[in-house]
Amino acid sequence: YSIRCQNKLHLDIDWSDVFKHAHAASRTNPFWNELSASNPFVHDIAASNRNETNRYLSNLKEKTHLFSKVSSNRDSLASSGDELDIDCLLRKTSSRRSGRSKSVSDFLDIVDNQRLHPHKTMPQKTIVSDMTRLQNDREAYKMAWLSQRQLTRSCLDLEAMSHSPGWAQTQATDIHVVCKLNYEGGSVQLPDSDINIHVPVGHVLPGEFQEVGLKAILNPPSSFNNELSSTLSPLIELTLSNLNTREAIFLEVKVAAKVKNDPLSQVMSDIVCFYSFSKEGPFKKLENCYTYQDTIQVKLTDLSHVMYAVIAVQANKIQPPATNVWDYVHRMVSVGIYGPKYIHPSFTAVFTVFGHNYIPGKLTICDIKKGGKNMPPVVFQLWGKHTFLLEKPQDLNISLVSCDPDFEVKMEDQSKNIKEEDLKTGEMVRQQFLFSMLGCREMHFFVFLVQIKVLKSNQVTQFHVTTPDPAPKLCGIISRPKRLQNRKEIKSAPLLLIPTVKYPKFQDNTLSVNTYGVALKTVLRQNKIDYLLEYFKGDTIALLGEDKVKAIGQTKIKEWYVGILRKKIGLVRCKNIKVISKEQAMDTADSELTTRNLAEQIALPFKKLTYIYSVVLSAVSESVCDWRALAEVLGYSHMSLDDFNEAHADKESERVAHVVKRMKEDCHANKKKRLFLYELIVALLKIDCQGLVVRLTQDTIILTSAVKLGKYWRELAEKLARLTKQQIEAYEIPHQGKNGAVALEMMWKPAYDFLYTWAAHYGDSYRDVLQDLQSALDKMKNPVTKHWRELTGTLILVNCMDVLRASAFSKMEEGE
Repeated sequence: YSIRCQNKLHLDIDWSDVFKHAHAASRTNPFWNELSASNPFVHDIAASNRNETNRYLSNLKEKTHLFSKVSSNRDSLASSGDELDIDCLLRKTSSRRSGRSKSVSDFLDIVDNQRLHPHKTMPQKTIVSDMTRLQNDREAYKMAWLSQRQLTRSCLDLEAMSHSPGWAQTQATDIHVVCKLNYEGGSVQLPDSDINIHVPVGHVLPGEFQEVGLKAILNPPSSFNNELSSTLSPLIELTLSNLNTREAIFLEVKVAAKVKNDPLSQVMSDIVCFYSFSKEGPFKKLENCYTYQDTIQVKLTDLSHVMYAVIAVQANKIQPPATNVWDYVHRMVSVGIYGPKYIHPSFTAVFTVFGHNYIPGKLTICDIKKGGKNMPPVVFQLWGKHTFLLEKPQDLNISLVSCDPDFEVKMEDQSKNIKEEDLKTGEMVRQQFLFSMLGCREMHFFVFLVQIKVLKSNQVTQFHVTTPDPAPKLCGIISRPKRLQNRKEIKSAPLLLIPTVKYPKFQDNTLSVNTYGVALKTVLRQNKIDYLLEYFKGDTIALLGEDKVKAIGQTKIKEWYVGILRKKIGLVRCKNIKVISKEQAMDTADSELTTRNLAEQIALPFKKLTYIYSVVLSAVSESVCDWRALAEVLGYSHMSLDDFNEAHADKESERVAHVVKRMKEDCHANKKKRLFLYELIVALLKIDCQGLVVRLTQDTIILTSAVKLGKYWRELAEKLARLTKQQIEAYEIPHQGKNGAVALEMMWKPAYDFLYTWAAHYGDSYRDVLQDLQSALDKMKNPVTKHWRELTGTLILVNCMDVLRASAFSKMEEGE
């Protein structure tokens, strides 16, 4: 089946508001007199008399769904979104118009063309009662078009937009999915949600089709939120084009709640589905429901062109000590942080609580104020989301804290409350937080902390959010430090799920080395130190590049080259060797190494690094695009599709995850000889997934460093970021016990929160993250790096990746 997503037009509106808005804009908009240059119809609307207006309104009220579809191609009305790019807005418009920038005249020409050449237009199975009236009444068409756009292009304050690029991002956001299915049936999923429609085989007759539409209305009906019931899903709108059906369809929704296991809760409450043919109701409870843990499946037999459903938990009655239906369920609360597409010196972040677990990727915000003035409705992007357990509706305190000294939250916005009564309504609850940059510093993305406190129980949950980059126009004036500009970053294999990715074949070749060093002195250590080479005067050492690594030796911080000697890779002190070219080297036999040995040696640190298995599994399954390639390098070349059960056979990511799990089980069964993370990293290096290796390296180093530091993370925080005592306490508060202190065994958690936030500032400069962390740890009073050398080992890893790629993979193969 095919899927096509469109922006649905909302024409069920009060048309009189459009003209009120237009009349008000004529007095306040300095550009009103020049509007005809960008929108030739606005002047007509402003000048039209009341009688003509009423006639247009009458026509439109009679046919409220008249304009739901015009065409399925890119020239259709549905593709004329209003996402304004500030750079495009401030530069001259190209004479060659794209599909996104067509004027009303262009669209009217399309309609006329379809009327004159009907054979060129594909038939549409939609709920459109009459297209003739629209095509003949151009004025009515103008009115509908301008209402849907809400006069966005003509009424935005261009001067404010030029100073605040993040505000110029308005577009239609009511996106739903429409799927065309045949006799074979299929499943339809609302993007970014756990809402599915399953259409069985034989639902329609052979040769016929069914168009299934799904849409989520974020605020469910208020009538279902009271002491005896509470909604667990958005209001789901389901549309069907063909009612000539033979089989029922199934609605499946995963909710963020489960009825408690105690007998009273099981008897007194149940998760149910309410169903109606009208958005306003009345709704009836469906009996054909099957619930398994947090998933409910509903059989829909009474079908209509438009249907509405909502999932709720309902109690028969409230029996003390319960006070409302919340007391019978374990319920997760979902929150999202929304903000502009790009940040700028002053911007607003919106904290949103949802009454369900559907968190859309975009959200229209209508009540933003800037400079004391109401801003036009803007579309904010989802920056971060989080879920936490809330046993019953309670007052919440929300605070946002910038982890970057260059930004701050406005004093009166630093802490806000959400009332218990607001949570009971089941509707979205929003709080706005204004961020501003301090001084005239360079714009850059940053990380801030979101803390949610349950006032009555002192329960605290927190999560970090990373902002997007500044607007492109501002990014161009930012100069990175020279050490970052000159850094040759690894061109990683794609991390996106692209099924056409072809992984190169790993070749066990001898390393190609261009630079060597001759030892000027003998270095032998009584106490061996991991990752540091030992050598005799006159030895010829192969150098893997001329980049230097700073790390502690026995007592002092020194500069080192990465070298190879006697089949071993490690660090050699820069001042102890004389660098020579390949042609000057006399005997290089002791400094040869194969690519297979290199991959196995540079992955050695992962034998001792701490990791979270679920995080590793998720990263690998999302990033590796060919399960066969991974299985082959892991030693499972014998695997076939028959080895997967039905649950793992649908998606490539699930197959990859199955291979990783299989390897994990085998390693666990043979712990003495096999180590999971080490073998996985070697395998990823052999299929050239260096970007993923780098990501896992940084994640595991941050986690392991946090564990190693414990309470000494405070000293590191002062050295790395110059945190004040109050800022350090802010990291520790969420992890404090009942005695008001962080237990020693829990001290790694604030350490991890800090290191994660600190590393986010570096963006993709992973080498600098590892090097700066190494230097900071080396400078502590009692450096953990004197005994824990795995961080040094990962510095060797990232400095060897270019050499490994150049020698292990054929350039001709890459070119193909």
